[in-house]
Amino acid sequence: MITAHQVLHGYTQGIFPMADPDEDNAIFWYEPEYRGVILPLEFHIPKNLRRLYNKQPFELKINGDFKQCVTLCSLREETWISDEIIEVYCGLNKMGYGLSFEAWLDGKMVGGLYGVVMGKIFFGESMFHTVSNASKIALVYLMEWVCDMKIQVVDCQFINEHLLQFGAKEIPQSEFLNLLNKALQ
Repeated sequence: MITAHQVLHGYTQGIFPMADPDEDNAIFWYEPEYRGVILPLEFHIPKNLRRLYNKQPFELKINGDFKQCVTLCSLREETWISDEIIEVYCGLNKMGYGLSFEAWLDGKMVGGLYGVVMGKIFFGESMFHTVSNASKIALVYLMEWVCDMKIQVVDCQFINEHLLQFGAKEIPQSEFLNLLNKALQ
């Protein structure tokens, strides 16, 4: 069983936990050779998404229902988000480190993402959507908060096509560790 304090310590070392469904959800620590990041000054919102965001189609909340957001992120064919991971991150939320950025429609959470904030870095963990563009809108909402809070870097862990459209990039782990150390000072 991992603890919230172990997760926080792991983040300060540039590593993060994931459950392996092929290993009975045993939790392993990961330190990828290349790290996905979004630097706030390089964040890009596609024009169509900017228009949609400005129309405010969703009610946006921070920590409206953290546990539900993490649980909804876990509902996919293959997931690294085990029940133990959910409980640990809910503990981080209670401690003030875990945050969820959520898009709601008609009283129902339809998109969102969650992660952990420490110092001037946000460690993004996972996102989901059940309505088109809801997770993208939640990401834009996160990035507005990131700018307001003067966060220096958003850790995406791994890069994907979805994140590339927003200006995410892959950097060597050594470069990530430098950004991490500055953000934690």
